[in-house]
Amino acid sequence: MEHDGISTAKVTVRVNGSSQSAAIDTRTSLLELIRQHVGLTGTKRGCNQGACGACTVLIDDQRVLSCLTLAVQADGREVTTIEGIGDTTQLHRLQSAFIDHDGFQCGYCTAGQICSGVALASEAAAGVPSVVTDDLHADEVDLSLAEIRERMSGNLCRCGAHNGIIAAISEVYGS
Repeated sequence: MEHDGISTAKVTVRVNGSSQSAAIDTRTSLLELIRQHVGLTGTKRGCNQGACGACTVLIDDQRVLSCLTLAVQADGREVTTIEGIGDTTQLHRLQSAFIDHDGFQCGYCTAGQICSGVALASEAAAGVPSVVTDDLHADEVDLSLAEIRERMSGNLCRCGAHNGIIAAISEVYGS
């Protein structure tokens, strides 16, 4: 579709289990769709260049940088944001570990950190190697501290809570 010279599309995305439809400019990022059209503000805009990881969400259980992902790429798919990981009455075990290990200070990057942490566990369980993986053909990758650090290297914490973040992920998923 085109409206006033701008290409538009209707997208339907399942966000945290709920179907959401919107008519959007085809240049709309997934981050903008989540925050402006769906109204979920847990996912943060950090650098808006894919360098910080603050906007990390899951599409079909795989992590993506929502600032660099077009909303049309998520059409017909399942998107999980921080609001879909645990809830106010029952925190996800990684969220609890972040609290226990003081894995946040200002909290701005926390949503992206937790989404990345959840996804890295799935990646390792599926045998997806990283640059520090010893056996590239393993069916499953053990999440050593080196593996966790490497897999979280795309998520920055400017406050200095990185050690608590790694400790939390290690407690929940580490080998």
